[in-house]
Amino acid sequence: MGRALLVGTRKGLFVLHEAEPDWRLSEPLLPGWGVYHAILDGRDGTLHVCANNWVYGATLHSSSDLGGEWRRAEGLDGLNATWHVEPGAEPGTLWLGADPGALLRSRDGGATFETVKGIAEHPTRERWQPGAGGLCCHSIQVSDGRVYAAISAAGAFRSDDDGETWKPINSSVAADFMPDDPYPEVGQCVHKLLAHAGRDGRLWQQNHCGVYRSDDHGDSWERLDGNGLPSDFGFPVALDPADPDTAFVVPEVSGEQHFTSDGRLGVYRTDDGGASWTLETLAEPAWAAVLREATSSDDGGVYVGTQSGSVFARRDGRWSEIASQLPPILSVEAADWP
Repeated sequence: MGRALLVGTRKGLFVLHEAEPDWRLSEPLLPGWGVYHAILDGRDGTLHVCANNWVYGATLHSSSDLGGEWRRAEGLDGLNATWHVEPGAEPGTLWLGADPGALLRSRDGGATFETVKGIAEHPTRERWQPGAGGLCCHSIQVSDGRVYAAISAAGAFRSDDDGETWKPINSSVAADFMPDDPYPEVGQCVHKLLAHAGRDGRLWQQNHCGVYRSDDHGDSWERLDGNGLPSDFGFPVALDPADPDTAFVVPEVSGEQHFTSDGRLGVYRTDDGGASWTLETLAEPAWAAVLREATSSDDGGVYVGTQSGSVFARRDGRWSEIASQLPPILSVEAADWP
């Protein structure tokens, strides 16, 4: 096994292979497709790609030979975009998040999908509103015997019964763009949500309106910006797999100005659960944009991709640019490559 990064771009999927002294970049897979997210399923070695094309539609491409041949999933008609794919707890199970506000599940390794009715028919659905990226379901997490999903702009939801029913978990999470009800049951614009496998109940989220941490599976949230972050707005969050108190965010100026704060590409790190933040500068001057799926982490480092086509890696506490001149980067996912 070797470490690799699956880099989804507007023009296809690239694979960055770890090599000494530099990383090695592949030719594009699925050229011309917008790759919103991709994973290499560690259970069976299948490559799954959320791929979108203005002519051919929204789909999940899957390959059992690392991109040699592809199959398209069935049961995905009517979607505007596929956003996130996540392995389930059971063999062969995959969860797929899509626009408009759709969560789907496959029980046959991604060959076919069915709609999760608990989300499609949720009693609060009439109050959901699309964000700038559409009504997209993303950030699917399977952890602690639960399933989590975030929808922009509907909020975060949790299922305690394998996807049958879903509870909104947005208490104390702000929706400043709704001045008549700034803390609604649903309607928050979650940009990224992650569960930490090392601590039961620990969740992190970067929201349109702040950075938050939960220690009780999302039943309550503590807001963590305003103590070292230059902005409460941003898209991604990345976690240290070995330390539930360490997280990384990339603040942007505002919801109107989608580029990094203070004229630099700055990643902010917390080692104390969000009580304080430390700036780590990747590039300066820089007015970069980093999307919700464009960060990842593993036991070797943290990885960030920008819309200007660069990939940065943090190894042993130091950042370096490991790829450049790619099409706009939509997603980055660390993987163990055979």
